[in-house]
Amino acid sequence: MTGLRSLIETSVPRTSRRRFLSQVGEAVAATAVICLMPVKGVLAARSALPPERQLSFHCLHTDERVTAKYVRSGVHDPTALAEIDQVLRDWRTGDVTRMDREMLDLLYALRFKVGSTAPIQIISGYRSPKTNAKLADKSRAVAKRSLHMRGMAIDFRLADRSLESLHRAAMEFKAGGVGLYSRSGFLHIDTGRVRSWGA
Repeated sequence: MTGLRSLIETSVPRTSRRRFLSQVGEAVAATAVICLMPVKGVLAARSALPPERQLSFHCLHTDERVTAKYVRSGVHDPTALAEIDQVLRDWRTGDVTRMDREMLDLLYALRFKVGSTAPIQIISGYRSPKTNAKLADKSRAVAKRSLHMRGMAIDFRLADRSLESLHRAAMEFKAGGVGLYSRSGFLHIDTGRVRSWGA
C-alpha cells in the first residue's frame, strides 16, 4: 500500500488525488463484484458496476464498428446508447430497436470477467419479427418467440478469448439464457429466465 500511495503522490496532482483514490476504490470494488457474483448474477449487482461503462462492437455482417461509453457518472448516455442500438440493428431489414440496458451491463461484466480487450463481434443482435419468422421457418434452432425480437439477446464472440472460457464465465453469472453454438463459433446470451443449451 505504501508503494501505491507513493506512486500516487508522485504521479497525481494534489487536487486530484482524492478523486483518483476514489476511482481506484470503485474499480477494485467492481472487480470484486464481477469476479464473485452471487447466485442471481451480475444483474443483481448492477449498482456496484463502475459508474463509467464502455463497450466496443463490430458487426460482422455490415463491418460497422462502434466504441461507446454508454454510462457516464452512473447515468445512461442517450447518444451512446443510440449508437449501440444502431450497430445492433436487424442488418437484414435495417430495423432498429431499444436494446435491453441490462443486457449491455451483462456484456460489460462478461467481457470484464474474461479479461477481453477485443470488440464484441456481433453475429445477431436485434431481429425484427419478420426476420425471426423467416429464420424460424428455415431452422428449428431459432425460437419463434426469440428474445432477439425484444432486444434482450445477442449472439457474439470475442476474438481474443476462446468460446469455452466465454461460455464458462456466462454460466457462472446465472443472469439469463446461455446458448453455446460451438459449430457456428458463437455464444448466445439473453436477459430472460436462467437456462442453458447447446454444445
